[in-house]
Parts: sequence; structure tokens; C-alpha cells
Amino acid sequence: MASELTGALAQAMADLDEMKVQDLVKAGLAAGVSPSRLLDECREGMTLIGERFETGEYYLSDLIMAGEIFKVAAADLAAQGGSSGPAKGKVVMGTVKGDIHDIGKDIVVTMLRGANYEVTDLGVDVEPAKFVAAVKETGAAVVGMSGLLTISFDPMKETVDALKAAGLPVKVMIGGGPVSEQVREYVGADALGVDAQSAVALAGQWLAA
Repeated sequence: MASELTGALAQAMADLDEMKVQDLVKAGLAAGVSPSRLLDECREGMTLIGERFETGEYYLSDLIMAGEIFKVAAADLAAQGGSSGPAKGKVVMGTVKGDIHDIGKDIVVTMLRGANYEVTDLGVDVEPAKFVAAVKETGAAVVGMSGLLTISFDPMKETVDALKAAGLPVKVMIGGGPVSEQVREYVGADALGVDAQSAVALAGQWLAA
């Protein structure tokens, strides 16, 4: 019974069936399934969502919806003591100085958390010094910067320069509507994350044991 519940939970998550996810979480807890196992199933569903996005079956709006469903389920399970053990690694994320767009960043943050990465979300309009301070405080090995405006390119470059000046051995990925490979070269980042799923893949490559 427990295995049927958990398998169905991952599928419901992947199908973006919000009510079914909530019902299965409650049913799983009532049946004695550990919160950790249920959270793992939600993460598996998020992995399936990422795969559907890559194949074109899902779109940006679907990722936004998936993020909301996952956040609610994860919060409920965390309150019950849900944990999936040590995170795969630490990531600092933020929208750079001068830009207040956060939809894309929030999707990346949710997908990374869904893949069991510990993410420090600095929010929007983030100064370079704040990225540096967050990396020092958390020990993160990866920094992700988002920007939807062309004026974000220079702040991205300033942040990369600040991280290097601080002697922090981090990998940096950037993303956003106008960001291109040419912008990545100008900024000095290590990689361009064209979407949330590629950001998860980059984190996996960089943080693999």
C-alpha cells in the first residue's frame, strides 16, 4: 500500500495534479509512510517535470505551477520532519543589481530545491557584495545570477569580478531572456543556463562528487 501511494505521488506531481498531490501526502502520512520518503517522491515528480519541459511537453507556465505545488507539499512535509538527508550541494541565487524580475529565478530556485540542492535565494536587485557575503557565509560552490534587462550585464560582470577578487572558488552560471553566449563571455561566467532544467544539470555537473 505504501509503495502504491508513493509511486502515485510522484506521478501526480509530474501531472501537475495539485489536489491529488495534497491528498496523497495526507494519505501517505496517515498510512505511516515517512515524510522523507514522500518528499523524495515529490522530488522524483519534479525530475519528471523537468524532462517533460526539455521535450517540449511542458512550458514555462507549467514550471511555475509545478513550483507552487512543490513548495506547498515540501513545506507540509518539512513540518512533519521530512528530510532527504544531506543536500547534494549549496547554491546561491539572485537577480542582479538594477533588475527586479524574479519569475525565472524563482523557477530555477524551485527546480534546484526539488533536485535536493540547498539554495540561498538572495531575491532581486542584489549587489555584488551581497553575493560575495552569501558565498562566504554558506560555503556555496555555485552561484546563479539572473537578469531580464540588458542593464543587468554590467552588474553580472561586477559580481563575477567581486567573487574572483574575494578569492572564492565558485562556478558561476547566468540566465535570463536577453542573456546569450556572447554575454556570458563578456560577464566572465562559467556557463549559460538557458532554462531551469539546464541550471539543474549544470549544478549536477559542478557539484558531482
